[in-house]
Amino acid sequence: MKKANKETLIGQKAPDFSLSNQNKEIISLKHLIKEYKYIVLYFYPKDLTPGCTTEAIGFSKLQEEFEKLGAKILGVSKDSPEKHSKFIEKKNLKIDLLSDENLEVLKKYGVWVEKSMFGRKYMGISRETFLIDKNGNIIKHWQKVKPLIHPKEVLEFIESL
Repeated sequence: MKKANKETLIGQKAPDFSLSNQNKEIISLKHLIKEYKYIVLYFYPKDLTPGCTTEAIGFSKLQEEFEKLGAKILGVSKDSPEKHSKFIEKKNLKIDLLSDENLEVLKKYGVWVEKSMFGRKYMGISRETFLIDKNGNIIKHWQKVKPLIHPKEVLEFIESL
């Protein structure tokens, strides 16, 4: 399976989505862009794993700074709303986590990819982030994300705009 060339998404309309969050509320991009200047849409493999926990805690710690800049942070994985709720409660997260159990949004953004571990190939989520502006356009895309420094990296980029 060939990985999609996501560089072409920069400057284009972000694929729309409506997904359930940890409280089973439907969160839609078309509604969020009316309310926020920026949407930080970060994709991560799995709740309660080391890298994903580090990244989610990092975004949670900086959440108020993001809000001051008019940015909404949304994490997306294929975990269920119930699993997201447990993750948020256990790690005291302050961000919304969206559930894409049907892989629709993951595929639209090109982050459902073939991965390899210990010589075994499997399909999984690539850790990537998209920054969407108030017009619904993708203005930045981060690939090969380092969970420990990424939240600060995204914040600094938004501050520079």
